[in-house]
Order: sequence, then structure tokens, then C-alpha cells
Amino acid sequence: MGSGRWESFVALGDSFTEGLADTTAETDVYRGWADRLALHIAEHNPDLRYANLAVRGKLIRQIVTDQVSHAIELKPSLVALTAGGNDIIRPGSDPDLVAALFEDAVGRIRATGADVLIGTGFDTARTPVLRHVRGKVGTYNSHLRSIADAHGCYVMDLWSMRVLQDPRAWCEDRLHLSADGHRRVALRACETLGLPTSENWNEPWPDLDERSWQEQAAEDIRWAREHLAPWISRRLRGVSSGDGRTAKRPCLEKLPTTCG
Repeated sequence: MGSGRWESFVALGDSFTEGLADTTAETDVYRGWADRLALHIAEHNPDLRYANLAVRGKLIRQIVTDQVSHAIELKPSLVALTAGGNDIIRPGSDPDLVAALFEDAVGRIRATGADVLIGTGFDTARTPVLRHVRGKVGTYNSHLRSIADAHGCYVMDLWSMRVLQDPRAWCEDRLHLSADGHRRVALRACETLGLPTSENWNEPWPDLDERSWQEQAAEDIRWAREHLAPWISRRLRGVSSGDGRTAKRPCLEKLPTTCG
């Protein structure tokens, strides 16, 4: 499939691909890197049709069972699959087993003739709490690259995006990208797919005023109270943020051709 000439694009995954917490100025509907990528593709092919089946909080088995089958029914020419992150950060999860489910999904999609874009996990070295699962993320990433090699997939390398280690790339919960973080990931996806853009995902951030350790400590305490504690509570109660939610864009539809 020629660069930018995909006729249809379907995005699968969890909150990362649903677009938390990238809202537009006009609405509170989440946009995100996949929606932004679709707009970039549409600039090269205005006839592109796009669907986003991602739902926040979903585990790999749920994504494979629900979203992959739906995507295959839509018969897209390009599929973005980013999944497994919610599994990897859970205590006791096995990246080998998660990767096996991921490869099954990739194999099913590739068997239809669709191109597949996958994304590696982020480097969590500087992320509170999640830095402890960095080794598991690295193991999972190794599996993803092997799967991509075996099935001929495009690989969006998020681990190496050092620009995302700036706090401005993340929203207040430190788990989801900010609007600018999503914008940069979309540009990284364009680079991976060979789509020319006028922006650089690796553009340095403006200088940031240094904060005192007291200010940083106060922010950490507020984050733990407002975001970490509720997240742990949901895990303990077996509650997901995606319970009862459906895909925001379940059908293939055309898009405007202006990138935001």
C-alpha cells in the first residue's frame, strides 16, 4: 500500500488510543494520537475512512476478543494495534502470555491483507510507581519487535521518545498523554508510516522554570491523593474505567482534512 494511500484505517486499543486526555477546544470528546494520525493520512488521501474502536481500561484479551473481530469485519487497509499496557502494569502479569495474545491478533489481521502499525510501550524510568514495571515493559517490547518482524508490521517506537519524559507530555494523572504528547506521538506514527509532515515530533520543549523540592513534593502528594489512590482502589475492586463504555467511532467514516 503506497504511503498515505490507505483507503481505510481502524485504530484498536485502550485509553492511549481512545485519546485520554486530549480534548478539543470545542468539545469534551477525546481526540488522541490515532485521530490525529487519521487526519494526517486524510491530507494525502481525502477519501480515507476511519474508525476508532479503542476503549479505556481494556485488557489484551478483551481487545482481541471484541475489537479485533469488529475490525476484521470492517475490512480496513490499515490497522493500528496498541494493547497490553493495562495487563503489563498489573501485579503478577506475564509479558510472555500477553505477547502471545497480541501475536494472535496481529496474525488474524495480517491474514486479511491489512497493514498493521503497532506501538511499543513507553519507557517508565521517570514515572512514579510504574518505574517498577520497567523491566516487564522492556521484555514485552522485545516480543513486540519479534512479532513485527515475523508478520511484517510497522513499529512505532515509543520507548525511545525521550521527548515524552518531559512532564508536559503527560496530563495530571501521569498515566495519560497530554494533548501535546498525543500530537507528538501522531507525528512519530507518521514518520513510521513514511508520511511527510511539516512538524517534528522531537522538537525540544521550551525552557521550564525549575521548581523547588518543596513544590515537587507537594505535587507528588496531591497526585497520590487525587490519582494514584483512586487507581489502586479500582484495581482492588476489579472495576475498570471502561466498564459500560463503547467505542467512540465504531464505523468507518470520512474525516475533514485539517490537522489539529
